[in-house]
Formats: sequence, C-alpha cells, structure tokens
Amino acid sequence: MQDRVKRIVVPVNGLRGDERAIRVAAQIADRKAIELTLIHVVEVKQFLPLDAELPGEVERGEAILRGATTFADGLLAGKGVHVESELLQARMAGTALVDEATERQCDLIIMATRLRTHHGRVGVGETTRYVLQSAPCEVMILRQAIEEGDDQSLLAIAGASIGVGSSGRTG
Repeated sequence: MQDRVKRIVVPVNGLRGDERAIRVAAQIADRKAIELTLIHVVEVKQFLPLDAELPGEVERGEAILRGATTFADGLLAGKGVHVESELLQARMAGTALVDEATERQCDLIIMATRLRTHHGRVGVGETTRYVLQSAPCEVMILRQAIEEGDDQSLLAIAGASIGVGSSGRTG
C-alpha cells in the first residue's frame, strides 16, 4: 500500500482519535512526497438551508483544523509532505468525505472511529459506515481504545489556543 499512496485524506472531528489517525498518516508519509488533507465537516440540519450561517460550528471546525494542522506539521516537518486543511459544510459528513476524496483522487482515507451501541447492537457510526461502503479508494479505520470520558482531544484545545492559519484550502 505505501508505495502507491500519494494522496491521503484524514477526517478530523476534535476527538482523541484524530491524533492517532494523523500519526498513522505521518508514518505512511515518512520519506515520501505526498499530499495530506485534513477535513472537518460541519453537518447542516435538514430544516436549514445548506449554506446556512453556522458561526459556532464553523468556529469550532476551524479550531479543530488549526490544531490538527499544527500537529501534522510538527510530525511531518522536513519530510516533503504537503498538508492542507478543508472545512466543508454538508448534510451528511460521510457523503462530503467521499465526494472530497473522489475530487482529490485520494488513494487512502484514514479515519478514527468509536464503537457505538444503537438498539442494543454495537457498531460504527453512520459516517464510518458510509465511507466504508462508498469510498473510491482504500479506507483504514482505527478503532479508538475504550476509555470512559476521553472525548476531548488535545487537537481541539491546541487549535483554539494557538490561532494558526485559516481554514479552507491551504497551499
């Protein structure tokens, strides 16, 4: 897999699994000139227009992307990896991720997930399921370790306090 990977997409949502997904992308990218795109999707409720102003959610997404970009840049400094970030607004995160991966001709999506219980059944969330079923490329899923109360990520904290760059396409 590593020899043919040139473009990697890593969705980030501000949870601790983001860090692990970025670390895995950095390991794959080590000593290779690849493109790494970090994506955060703001999901828009059905009753709102798709282009609705959502300042709180957008601000949170921008903070998450700043933290994730800073983290990725630190891991990949001097390795010839181009890191971009993208804030998307869509009805469903899974659809937006697959569309973006298709548009960017991505070779690999690396995403963290947590197990969820729904109607007594354990499984992955809707976004993970959609990406697994619909992505045009390889998908690597990292199941987070089960740790109670461990939803806060260092990336979100770092992104909110550092104020690095802006969201949207960089580079």
